[in-house]
This record gives sequence, C-alpha cells and structure tokens, in this order.
Amino acid sequence: MAQVKIFTDSISDVPEEWASKYEIGIIPLYVVFGNTAYKDKLEITTSDIYRRVDEHGELPRSSAPSPNDFLEAFSPWVDRGDTIIFISMSSKLSSTYQNALIAAAESPEGSVHVVDSLNVSGGLALLVRKAAEAAQSGASAEEIIAMIENCRDRVEIEVLVDNLDYLHKGGRVSNVQHMIGSLLKIRPVLRIKEGFVISADKYRGKTEKAIDRILHEFIENKHKIDQELIIVAQTLAEKAADYIKTTLLEKTNAKEVAVIEGGCAISCHCGPRTVAIMYMRKALA
Repeated sequence: MAQVKIFTDSISDVPEEWASKYEIGIIPLYVVFGNTAYKDKLEITTSDIYRRVDEHGELPRSSAPSPNDFLEAFSPWVDRGDTIIFISMSSKLSSTYQNALIAAAESPEGSVHVVDSLNVSGGLALLVRKAAEAAQSGASAEEIIAMIENCRDRVEIEVLVDNLDYLHKGGRVSNVQHMIGSLLKIRPVLRIKEGFVISADKYRGKTEKAIDRILHEFIENKHKIDQELIIVAQTLAEKAADYIKTTLLEKTNAKEVAVIEGGCAISCHCGPRTVAIMYMRKALA
C-alpha cells in the first residue's frame, strides 16, 4: 500500500536507531579533502575528520548531493507508488535543497516534495522525527508538510564551541580574535536564525561553567519549551552530554532527552568537544 516516505540529508545527524525505527531515508552529503570526496557517515566518520585535520591542518569542505544522487535514492519508493517528503538542511547554507528540487522536478508529478527545514543537525532531526512519526500514524503528505512549515521557526539550537581553533581555520575568526579568545578562554555559542548560523553569545572560563549557565537559562524558561523531545548533540564530549541530559531530566518535565553524535557539519565548523541543545518552543496560544 502506498505511503508517505520521509527522507533527509546526513547533516540532520539522525541516529541509526531512529532511521531504522521510523524508516527514514538518509541521503549523504560529501566531505571533501583535497580532490577526494567521501560520503558522509558512509565513507568517513567524525573521528576520521578530526584525525585528518590534525594531520594536515586544513579543514575539509562539504559538498551537496547531486540531483542524480537524489533520483537514485528516491526512485525505488517512487516506483512503488509512495509519496516522498525530503526535509532538507537550511537552503541558506548549502545547495542541497536546490539539488533536491531539481530531482523532484524530474520525478513523476506530485511524487516528491521538498521542504526547507531552515535548520541543521539536531534542529533538523527534531523536524524529521516529528514528520516520520506523523507518517507512521497515517498523516497525509500535505498535513506533514504543513506541520513542518509551522514548526520550523520554533526550533532553537544552542551550540557551545569548546575553543576557536576550527572557527579560525575555517576563516570565521581572525588571527587577533583567535589569539585573544584563546588567551581568555572564550567559548562562543552559535545559533540558527532564519536559516543562517550566527554567533549569539560568548562565555569565558571553563566549559562546565558555560554549560551550567546555558542549563540555568533553559530551566528558567522551561515553561516556554515543548518538552516532548529535547536533543543533545555532542562531538567527543560524551561526559558533558550525559551531564546535560541528566540535568534536564531531573529539572524539567522532558519526556525524552536524546543524545546524538554531531556529524560533519558540527565537526568541520565547530571542532571536537562541542555540545549543543536543540529544542522547540511552544506554539503561542
């Protein structure tokens, strides 16, 4: 029987457990070192990225899946009569969304729908999870798309970067900013606003202190937050992520706090020992 099939890209950092349980299709981006491209999570891992950066001192770049990549992934489901919803990483940060639109235009009319999440990593994963749950409950493609478009502006992401090294290597922090920030142990917080990554805050001192300040603000505003699902993403920061999860479960009414591994997006731009909290604000009454 025909059904709605949810797809997303690998920047979503959707865990394998979710992909299996909710039958979510994952289309990998490419991580490019020099002239060699690797399929994200299939041919290269987060640890591989850090190792190569340490060895060569240069960050990789990411590359969007081609329209043909999308067509190859979609075709088995289109052929059996399913309707596909592809939920893309922010169109402001990659050509992934545009390439998916090209593939949709080359597919049978109405068989593939492309939705811009305006998010990355766990922020995208939140929307994908909600969409997949709705699909399994029998919601129509139109209902799921409307839900995503209604929810995406309420998704919040707070990414605590452990140090400025990767932002400096990526050209986002000047030499002077890097030197001063390193001396003062400044740890920036990145957020998503209208699909763009912005620097929203800065903490000085130990990572633990910065995490406690973020948690304090979160808990103070918990009445404004949808506590069905909160995501904690981490890269080589398992202890910090577990601490955040335990604190949120103890001091909020969160039904689920999921810890996921940040993939190539967080790894390439933020570096190791990065932690992030992704959640959704409650809808205004």
